[in-house]
Amino acid sequence: MRVKLGVNVDHVATIRQARGTRYPDPVAAAMAAENAGADQITVHLREDRRHIQERDLTVLRETVQTHLNLEMAANEAMQAIALTVKPDVVTLVPEKRQELTTESGLNVIAMRNELRGVVVQLRRVGITVSIFVDPVGEQIDACREVGADSVELHTGTYCDARRSVERARELQRLREAAKRAKAHGMYVAAGHGLDYRNVADVVEINEIEELNIGHSIVARAFFVGFEQAVREMLAMLER
Repeated sequence: MRVKLGVNVDHVATIRQARGTRYPDPVAAAMAAENAGADQITVHLREDRRHIQERDLTVLRETVQTHLNLEMAANEAMQAIALTVKPDVVTLVPEKRQELTTESGLNVIAMRNELRGVVVQLRRVGITVSIFVDPVGEQIDACREVGADSVELHTGTYCDARRSVERARELQRLREAAKRAKAHGMYVAAGHGLDYRNVADVVEINEIEELNIGHSIVARAFFVGFEQAVREMLAMLER
């Protein structure tokens, strides 16, 4: 049995945008990932368009053969784009312009009322809704309360832990959160900061069915090629 792999191609677009060229193309990376066996393509369309552009999203919707997962902020502008493009999955994430990358999970408890409406609108057109959250029980409960189909557990704190005792503690938090989400009947994914060295312990959490990984795969692809980098990660996800 293998945990499903969503390959995030944002950082292919980051390299393109650094020089304002037409290459490298995140769509080509998505095709390579699928050819290698990826189960899903993930992109984050940010407010400042620092990497993925709306055109990328449109072309990906037309070409992705597996599932397209759109990470986005829970605001009206992004909701309108999602309702037009209709990705298979929308993952609601927090977003700050000054951050290098997403720093934490969405505070679903604080945003309960506004998220209910967003979830209803997206699900109404057949989009599966996931919410990116820290592995905190109360946040998991709130995800269920607002009607989310899925949660994606933020693994960043686990990945950043330097000492073994810290890593063990964070791994236990992920285990408990995954069990809680599964008990609520939600699909459980995880991601952020995972790489070829730290992913093995997360794979062993039985309730986690999917991992979304981007930066480490793109970095590995510089040396071995994109398809090989994806295949190597897929091999790591075998239980």
